[in-house]
Amino acid sequence: MDALRGLTVAAMLLVNDPGDWGHVYAPLLHSEWNGFTPTDLVFPMFLFIVGASIALAMMPRLEAGVPARTLLRPALWRALRIVGLGLFLHLIAMWAVDREYLRLPGVLQRIGVCFAAAACIALYLRQRAQWALFGALLIGYFALLAAGDSYEPFANIASRVDFSIFGAHVYQIDPASGRGHDPEGLVSTLGALATTLLGLRAGDWLRRGDARALLIAGAAGLLAGWAVSGVQPINKNLWTPAYVLWAGGWSCWILALCHALIDRKGWPPLGRAFGVNAIAAYGGSAVLLLVLMGLGWLEPLYRHAFADWMTPRFGPYVPSLAFALAFVALWWLVVKALDARRIYFKI
Repeated sequence: MDALRGLTVAAMLLVNDPGDWGHVYAPLLHSEWNGFTPTDLVFPMFLFIVGASIALAMMPRLEAGVPARTLLRPALWRALRIVGLGLFLHLIAMWAVDREYLRLPGVLQRIGVCFAAAACIALYLRQRAQWALFGALLIGYFALLAAGDSYEPFANIASRVDFSIFGAHVYQIDPASGRGHDPEGLVSTLGALATTLLGLRAGDWLRRGDARALLIAGAAGLLAGWAVSGVQPINKNLWTPAYVLWAGGWSCWILALCHALIDRKGWPPLGRAFGVNAIAAYGGSAVLLLVLMGLGWLEPLYRHAFADWMTPRFGPYVPSLAFALAFVALWWLVVKALDARRIYFKI
């Protein structure tokens, strides 16, 4: 699990930090709206891992007799700290990019909310009730999106509700209509919570050594996601039920593969250093990038170290990718050094 979490964090850094957003290879970009690219798997994979980690960390203690209230309190405080870190990073972004704009929703905010909700569900609902809630989230959210009469950007019901709550503090405002949208808004968190619950169930299978269930669930998720996509699109921005099922299917299969290769065959746990210091890598890398932007150093660094000499030889896409890979490598060295000294940052 540490290795898979670490590989996911490394993938987050890779796709979030190209040297030039105008020259990024297509697989390293999110779908513009409907559709699915490898990059669209990164965030749901992380939430899936959040759910699985809850099953591995909390459920054995609950079964050993530790009261649910005792386990829940630190989980809720941790969730609150994750949300707080997300808001702190957005304050730094406000300083670095646009001092008149503060975004309120965000990646860490969504992770914190889903972590808190999934912890409550894991501690107070039995397996059947968890599956019932998973189904209710998918069906209810499907119906809510369908009732909005549109899946288009800014016009869908999720965007409209989020914009009515957050106003100008969302990720994007459409200049033509004045409407807003946020890919990590409140409404689409219904789908994100379903992804986290699927991870919770997958983590329970993993701790019981039931790899067959992971394979079956993966196949079922992919088939169901494909079927539902004929009625409602696979869409990461809206975190549609089809997206939950499609991404969840791949997540189950990837977890099963990592379990087979690392836990059973003894392959080296590549990515583990990132996994045990995921917050340090994600938060630290974001702060570094934003500080470089705020000081005006990022563009000259990219130009002199990568673009000026690479672009004439290889074209503009190679230096952009090289910068992202170098950024990941830098943080791999950081987390590797921390791991060697047994220093782990937790919030």
